[in-house]
Amino acid sequence: MQRREFMTLIGGGAAAWPLAALAQQPAMPVIGLLNSTSADEYASRIAAFRQGLSETGYVEGRNVAIEYRWAESQYDRLPEMAADLVRRQVAVIVAITTPAAFAAKAATTTIPIVFEMGGDPVALGLIASLSRPGGNLTGVSLMNADLVAKRLEFLHELAPTATVAAVLVNPTAPLAETLSRQAQVAAGTLGLQLHVLHASTERDFDTVFATLPKLKASGLVIGTDPFFNTRSEQLAALGIRHAVPMIYQYRAFAAAGGLMSYGGSFAEQFHQTGLYTGRILKGEKPADLPVQRSTKVELIINLKTAKALGLTFPPSLLGRANEVIE
Repeated sequence: MQRREFMTLIGGGAAAWPLAALAQQPAMPVIGLLNSTSADEYASRIAAFRQGLSETGYVEGRNVAIEYRWAESQYDRLPEMAADLVRRQVAVIVAITTPAAFAAKAATTTIPIVFEMGGDPVALGLIASLSRPGGNLTGVSLMNADLVAKRLEFLHELAPTATVAAVLVNPTAPLAETLSRQAQVAAGTLGLQLHVLHASTERDFDTVFATLPKLKASGLVIGTDPFFNTRSEQLAALGIRHAVPMIYQYRAFAAAGGLMSYGGSFAEQFHQTGLYTGRILKGEKPADLPVQRSTKVELIINLKTAKALGLTFPPSLLGRANEVIE
């Protein structure tokens, strides 16, 4: 063999090596992330999700891709979005919020689903058991919906002589009935008459705050719902403008000027959701991963807002606060 022919053979083989190596590389897995609300509102939470995902070895854009679907609080869009992710044959669906979890479950029985939600997935009929969820679903729950009774109790401690209170729920949400029932039971225990008010659009807020004075409600408990999650600042401002003592589930509400918040940590929940997603990408089965419950619950009190509303917190309530904003 001539030297020129030998070098040509070597050169041609070298040029083929990268293509051969590339062909042997497995396809990058794709996560379908289905969310009831908007990207802007969930930026910090998605960052916590990515952090958990990275701890299992997956980094978006490097060895995993994420297809995002945002319903912008229009829950009726979720079924088609979930169906689209199934058609794209994503490796796993991450369903953020309870409505998204139900839409994902209805769309597939084979693609693994990791949900993030505030309610009890067993009571809602989403899974069979927290320890052994079975099927293709597992995830993380703050169980924030179960804390509606405690939130009502905190409001009552602030106004112990009050006889009327109100709770706000989104009637289009899967948790609406559960929240209303739990709040009514808690109100009965506290000797309160409870009015259940509804809001599923921003226009409904005007009706709600116009109705509260007529009901002579001493305060308002905001029910667990993604639609309300993304409007913490707006709700806090309305509470101050209409002089209504209110309590919600997340610190963001109190930080934005809401009177009180009582609930779990978003950062912890989304971090765990990322960890579970990565473990499933590595081959673990959802049925073998017990649903994680958030154990960190915080009471945040905004004294600046209390002063603006002319309210004084009893020392017993202040002493139980994890954080006091002054």
